[in-house]
Amino acid sequence: MVAGFTEDDVRVPSRLPGWTIGHLMTHLARNADSVVRRLDGASREDVVDQYPGGAQGRAAEIENGAGRPATVLVADLIAACDAVDDAFHAFDDAQWDRVARGIGGDERPVGDLPFQRWREVEVHLVDFGLGYEPSHWPPALVERWLPHLVARLPARADPHALMAWAIGRGPAPEIDPY
Repeated sequence: MVAGFTEDDVRVPSRLPGWTIGHLMTHLARNADSVVRRLDGASREDVVDQYPGGAQGRAAEIENGAGRPATVLVADLIAACDAVDDAFHAFDDAQWDRVARGIGGDERPVGDLPFQRWREVEVHLVDFGLGYEPSHWPPALVERWLPHLVARLPARADPHALMAWAIGRGPAPEIDPY
């Protein structure tokens, strides 16, 4: 999808407010790096943070990388995606229960990383605004992720308004960002 991106392509806004396509490409590449880094740490029985410097480090890497030339952005994203695929295939089956740390400080088994990466890529394919829409998401993704999202809705909306909407007695409530 990104292989032929030009300078003009990477400078246009993505569907994410405040992010260009270059920001989105950089984010996907650094997210792939975070998967590889955590798998590498888990293989050594070391709990590794998702992003050096946490959320601020993540934001700085995205902002600093977004303005690179299109050819660099494309090569970086493709190489990062290849590296994460290679890391998944090479990871020892006996180590998937080892732990890594997410951006919020939560510790989870690295066995969650394939789903997390899949989810990240699918969502951001929509954000490119190139015709891949939520209706294209694989049913297996929706079946796995939607129950988790629904379970978290009461914390993101007025529970009374949410319940009224859910039973057809009111409009959809305002929902805080994910």
